[in-house]
Amino acid sequence: MHSPIDVVTGWERAWNAGDADALAALFAEDAEFVNVVGLWWHDRSAIREAHAYGFATIFTGSVITMGAPRVRMLGDAAAVVQSRWHIVGQIAPAGEVAGPRDGIFTFVLERRGDAWITVAAHNTDIAPGMETHINTESGQRAIDYRAL
Repeated sequence: MHSPIDVVTGWERAWNAGDADALAALFAEDAEFVNVVGLWWHDRSAIREAHAYGFATIFTGSVITMGAPRVRMLGDAAAVVQSRWHIVGQIAPAGEVAGPRDGIFTFVLERRGDAWITVAAHNTDIAPGMETHINTESGQRAIDYRAL
């Protein structure tokens, strides 16, 4: 990548092509990735494998739209890039198309020579109108304390 913001367009292009190899190529060999439910992968190979599985089962034919990136440079050789995302076409366990989802991606990039590479990423779902999650005997759910 020639610029830190290239990670956003690269992610969108790779996702919409269902291309786990292109997606993994955005990451350093020893990159870290935390997904929306806290699954944590510790290298490019694991990131590739997880997304190949997702493209074959959960996200077959899904389309992600990435929002305008926000970039914070951390000196000359590091950057944090954040972008909202919107996805349609996720497949539910019973095989029907699930509703759309929105979230925020955070990518941490490092300059290596003349190029940029992602060294860490964290993906977060947006729970509209909610403040936090709470665990109860019946499971986890998003809640808004102001509405209680």
